[in-house]
Amino acid sequence: MRKLLFTLAALTAGIAANAQGLPTSPEPGKCYVRCTTPDIYENVTEQIQVAPGYKTLKVVPATYKTVTEDVLVKEASKKYRIIPATYKTETVSYTRKSGGNVLSVIPASFGSDSQTIEIKPAYALWELGAPAPDCASSNPDDCRYWCYKGYPAEFTTVSLQTLVNDASTTSEPIPSATATYKKQVIATPARVEETEIPAVYKTITKTVLDRDAYTTSNDIAPKYRTISKEILKTKGGLTTWREVDCKLVEYSALPINWNLGSATLTSAAKSLIDNRLLPVLANNAGAKMEIASHTDSRGSSTSNQSLSERRAQSVVNYLISKNVNPSRLVANGYGERRLKNRCKDGVSCTEREHAANRRTEFRLIQ
Repeated sequence: MRKLLFTLAALTAGIAANAQGLPTSPEPGKCYVRCTTPDIYENVTEQIQVAPGYKTLKVVPATYKTVTEDVLVKEASKKYRIIPATYKTETVSYTRKSGGNVLSVIPASFGSDSQTIEIKPAYALWELGAPAPDCASSNPDDCRYWCYKGYPAEFTTVSLQTLVNDASTTSEPIPSATATYKKQVIATPARVEETEIPAVYKTITKTVLDRDAYTTSNDIAPKYRTISKEILKTKGGLTTWREVDCKLVEYSALPINWNLGSATLTSAAKSLIDNRLLPVLANNAGAKMEIASHTDSRGSSTSNQSLSERRAQSVVNYLISKNVNPSRLVANGYGERRLKNRCKDGVSCTEREHAANRRTEFRLIQ
């Protein structure tokens, strides 16, 4: 935004002041600037959850052990001398391996979402309009009006991750395994002299479940992101006219030695800004300042325009970092549009002549 600075003549300035809200008692040859109480903003931080907490599961398989067992394969009997006993064979079933379960993990699934956050509130400023086309006065500052122009709030959208389904498990049973063995039993006992026939045993091996499958879980903490946003703490407005040094309303050189093609401030440039610009802003509370940057005509006009804008904005950003209210600063890049000499495209010039066009300047504005 711009600040208009006026050099007023005695009588005519007084009449114009009453018509346009200018200083009521100006002195000839002096310059005045309308100083405003700036909007005061405060930076606050807010934490938002960008990823939910969840758990992961790990399957521990079932364990088995092998055991042995003596089983009867032939019963004890008696033997008769005259009519010996007869036998028959039977099949006996047993569980060779116990059943169990196999667990499978279904991982957690996620979705996406977003959250819109206001990072800069809406605001409004007084701006000076163009002169009326039918103005009868030859003074360009007559017939102009003030507009209270509003600017919308600024927002940013943050991507979020949401939990759709948490991790779970599915179970698949493992059937048990069976086997058989055969044994002989008495079909017909001896009917006469008997002789004891001892039982016969067999040692078998089988696998049994020692510990069934189970899961262990691990909790994953939610993730948060800290968002910085600017809020309006105190609303500013127009205040009074202030007399300023007339040299400050004209462009003054800010002799920054920029590196070729760079818009990065060196430590020497920052020291220069501290010593030249900060005192002017501090001594003219409420006044606005324009930072203007220019290039020579060499290179394309598009790249020169972009470079000048980035250099002017670098100075403004540094001043903001030194606690200067952003509403008091204007960054303008003019590229090669305001050459100070004849060295435009197609004209052969010395390095010294081109250097005169590469400059950064400042002035107080309305």
